[in-house]
Amino acid sequence: MDLFSIILIIAGLILFETITSIDNAIVNAEVLSTMSERAKHWFLVWGLVFAVFAIRGLLPWLIVWLSAPSLGPIGTITATFSSDPVVLTAIEQSAPVLLMGGGTFLLFLFLHWLFLEGKNFGLRGERYIASKGVWFFAVVSILLTGLV
Repeated sequence: MDLFSIILIIAGLILFETITSIDNAIVNAEVLSTMSERAKHWFLVWGLVFAVFAIRGLLPWLIVWLSAPSLGPIGTITATFSSDPVVLTAIEQSAPVLLMGGGTFLLFLFLHWLFLEGKNFGLRGERYIASKGVWFFAVVSILLTGLV
């Protein structure tokens, strides 16, 4: 991998993390404005624990471990810092499953937004698409059946 690719990947990850963090902060601020002080404290403490440690820490580790079980739980952690060819092969062999799972999640997220989220309509056809919310469940069911 050349230096340009590395810089481009890091810049993309920084941009993605910044955008999602700002979006998360806006949503949290809106939710927190309706809560009591005790509920705000509980929301911030446990939200931080689950968002940072569970979702951004343990979940990726678990996904990689389940997609490449030959590495083992400790091997999955050390694989991050290793350039061992066996580790690289195991990760590359599990890449299609990981990419399919991530792509499916993003597709479902888009379909959920398209069919089920409340919107302020501004373009022609938006109201029609929003009225077809039942199709979200049909499309998701068909896609999941096909993937399984």
